[in-house]
Amino acid sequence: MNGVLRFDALVCGYGDTMVLRGLSGSAGPGRVLGVLGRNGVGKTTLMRALAGFLPLREGTLTLGGHDLSQVAPHQRLARGMAYAPQEDVVFGDLSVQENLWLHLDDRDPQRYAACLQAFPRLGERMAQRAGSLSGGERKLLSFTRTMGLRAALSLLDEPTEGVQPENIERMAALLRARKAEGAGFVIVEQNLEFLLAVADDLMAIDHGECLLKGAASEFGRAALEAHLMV
Repeated sequence: MNGVLRFDALVCGYGDTMVLRGLSGSAGPGRVLGVLGRNGVGKTTLMRALAGFLPLREGTLTLGGHDLSQVAPHQRLARGMAYAPQEDVVFGDLSVQENLWLHLDDRDPQRYAACLQAFPRLGERMAQRAGSLSGGERKLLSFTRTMGLRAALSLLDEPTEGVQPENIERMAALLRARKAEGAGFVIVEQNLEFLLAVADDLMAIDHGECLLKGAASEFGRAALEAHLMV
């Protein structure tokens, strides 16, 4: 599978309220699509739709040329897609170690070596209940698990929320390393500095519609910041 994610004219929402209104985009191998916008404009709805937790009313969604519209969320990892949600990022009653190895058949420590080197406190807390970690530490655990899955395409919803600045820099370095290996990402993020450090392409949305889309190098910082203002 080549790992190219394509979504075209997506329409979906909650009940009778349509949040996404014809949204289109793509993310390919070795590239990051960064999604930005004010709170409540449809960014997380987009990620939930891509991950399969919201049914599409209209539009198409493919990964590597294969239709995902009828593929259940828990089956998408086998198709090459991983997902780190904004909320409920860990299984709180399980240990850090159990969170990392859940649903994985192998226990190859190399899966997590780079992340645990970057975030040594996680390695020190393997036996600790994940729910007792701080909010930022839970985000790091979710990020580490998703990176360790080594999916062709990963969806990261607000991965830096609550994370300390030095760890955000390490997250960016890890993402760039995975990009160099050919992995693709869609990242929703309010931290513009982080997004500009990793994104190749950007999409700004408002009220479920695309206001801006193109290569990250095309846009000035001020224009992007305007799409984050409340």
